Amino acid sequence: MTSPDVEAKHVEETNLFYRDPALYDAVQADSSTAETCQALIEQHRPDAATLVDFGCGTGRDLEILAKRFECTGVDLQPGMVDYARQVRPGLDIRAGDMRTVRLWRVDVVTCLGNSLAYVHDNRAVGEVFATFAAHARAGALLVLCSPVWPIVQPEPTSAEVVTPDGPAAVTIQYEWDLRTQINTMHRHWVLPSGEDVCDVIRRRVLFPRELEHYANGAGFELVDMVNESGAGLSGPTAYTVARFAR
Repeated sequence: MTSPDVEAKHVEETNLFYRDPALYDAVQADSSTAETCQALIEQHRPDAATLVDFGCGTGRDLEILAKRFECTGVDLQPGMVDYARQVRPGLDIRAGDMRTVRLWRVDVVTCLGNSLAYVHDNRAVGEVFATFAAHARAGALLVLCSPVWPIVQPEPTSAEVVTPDGPAAVTIQYEWDLRTQINTMHRHWVLPSGEDVCDVIRRRVLFPRELEHYANGAGFELVDMVNESGAGLSGPTAYTVARFAR
């Protein structure tokens, strides 16, 4: 297993968002991930009071969830943790590797924002699910947001992104490796300063039955699997909800 420090440094070098957390926060400003997650918790475990979020990033989602739950966030990236502590000082956010970190048992375990997709190796995925189980009380809920189908676009797409320094232009192209189930996103940024930056994001796609397999192996029983609208599976990203049965 690659050491957490080496892995964190590699991800930071290849992903602009991890080098510029403020940009990440700005791009994710209209995300409804936290609201969707909370709605699923209210539906399946309305009495939940405590929550641990693995891969919490800048704490944007955690800040919303903390209005309802007693929350702790964990992230591998020291830069993200430092930024989150500066801009959201009221949150409990800790540096840690979700393959190995051990805190305490809670009512809800979450892993949102594609965090699980950065774990590529089968054994490591199993270790992450073991971590989920190690933090789950009896009957605890697990809520994941992760890709379940690759994005495959033959032509690049371009968009304008609002950043704290003004509009940036980004061009995105995807690759799909069926053997490894890695969906690679190549981004070319033209920042407001005029600087050109390229980054590469590699995400592991776990198909629905794989997610169910890993969850079952860690002692969770699948409860639901839906898209953001809550109406079945119809896109590349799904919310998986499972209940700890041990």
